[in-house]
This record gives sequence, structure tokens and C-alpha cells, in this order.
Amino acid sequence: MEKIGLIAGNRKFPVLFAEAAKEKGHPVVCIAIKGETSPRVKQHAERVFWLHLKDYRRIFGILKKQGVRKVVMVGQISPRRLFSREVRTNPELRELLTSMQDHKAGTIFGGIIKELEDAGFELIDSTTFIEEQLPQKGTLTIREPSFAEWEDIYFGVSLAKQIAHLDIGQTVAVKHKAIVGVEAFEGTDNLIKRAGSLAGKGVVVVKVSRPRQDMRFDIPVVGLNTIKNLINISASCLAIEAGKTLFIDRVKGIALANRRGLSIVAI
Repeated sequence: MEKIGLIAGNRKFPVLFAEAAKEKGHPVVCIAIKGETSPRVKQHAERVFWLHLKDYRRIFGILKKQGVRKVVMVGQISPRRLFSREVRTNPELRELLTSMQDHKAGTIFGGIIKELEDAGFELIDSTTFIEEQLPQKGTLTIREPSFAEWEDIYFGVSLAKQIAHLDIGQTVAVKHKAIVGVEAFEGTDNLIKRAGSLAGKGVVVVKVSRPRQDMRFDIPVVGLNTIKNLINISASCLAIEAGKTLFIDRVKGIALANRRGLSIVAI
């Protein structure tokens, strides 16, 4: 079976991808980022090469030497590293970022994809082999949203799509048709915590994809940790976009949500 090159960011998504690819018979050559990638990826990858961000130019040579043609980018790099000394003092990273018109997530990922394609690699969807973890439309928990929660959901979807179109973020927090939080560089978990401190119990969180979402990078992801954070602030509902949001540890997440009365819907 054809080798897959995995450029792995943080959290569990890259581990799940490597595991699924291995189960389908595809050897995985993993480019792991020091300080980001989970060591658990070693359990499923045929080869793992640990690099610093400043070594990113080495990726091309490593993948070619390993006989890789198809590449996937899975997981994120902590946004704070964009402002780190590692980036500021590395000429190649500075040159890459300076060549971009802005430093929005879509622009950065798009620039990296172009370099990989120019080098002869084919970028594949990050959901390849794990499509079953993209929930389809419907209520995922026992409890359906209330009428008031549905109003907040539809209010939030419209606004979340607008900020996603601007590439600001993909998530908003709503309460009583008031926007109490908008995701930016800090990520969904920090948005949830901030929304809880501002609005207290009963927050509704809505997460969507970008318009014309490129499934090769930066797709919306929620997981067990997301559910725990929502419960910690006594949120009432989570709404995600059906067919375009990866739900990691869905069985455990939904079971926890059911025990605590949190409603989860895919819209």
C-alpha cells in the first residue's frame, strides 16, 4: 500500500489519523514537531522524524527520501509560536512569513500547501480514513436543545459563518442572542473559558467550517476536552457543523454530556 506522509501538529487528531491509516494498510512516515506532536504517534507510524519549526525545509527532503508522494497535514501548531523567538530569529521562517500577504491561518496553511505541491507532493484531505468521525445532521445527545437554545444556535451560526469567512476564527459563544465571545488565535478551549467567565451558566457554543472549507487543513475539531470545558462553565449546548466537524472521542464525549445535561447537535 502507498506510503502516507503525515505532518503532525498537536493533540490527538494526528494520532487518530496515523492509527486509521495503519489499519487500512498504509505505512505512515510522520514529520513530528518538537514541543507539539504527541509521542503516541510513534505507536502507529512506520517512521517518525522529530523536527523543530526552524527545520521545516528538511521536510521536503525527508519525505522524498522515504518515497512519499501523498502528504497530509493534521493538527495545529500553537499560535503563540508565530510570535516566538524561534520564528523571529530564523531567516527561512521570516522569509516564508514575509512572503505572505497576511498571517491568518488560511493564508499560512495555504502557503505551506503551495510549497509542498510545488515540490511534487499531493496533499490529501485530513479526514481521509476517518470520515466516520464526522457526525451527520441531528441531535447527538439525549437532550434536545430548548426553543431558546435553538434561537441562540441559529443566531450564532449566522455570525460564526461571517467570522469564518473573514478567517478570524470558527467558533462563537452566545447567550440570549448576545455574542459573548468570538474565537481568534487563542482557540476554542480558551474561548469557552472566557465566555463562561463573562456570561456564566447557559452559554451556547457554535462551531462551523469556513465557507468552501478546504478539508486538507484546519478543519473544525471538537473532542472530550471540549465537552469537559463546556461542562466546567455550565454551558447548555454545543452546535457543530454536520459532515465538516471532526468529533474526537465521540462516544466518551456524548456519554459525559448526557450525564451532565449538555445538549450537542450537528446542524
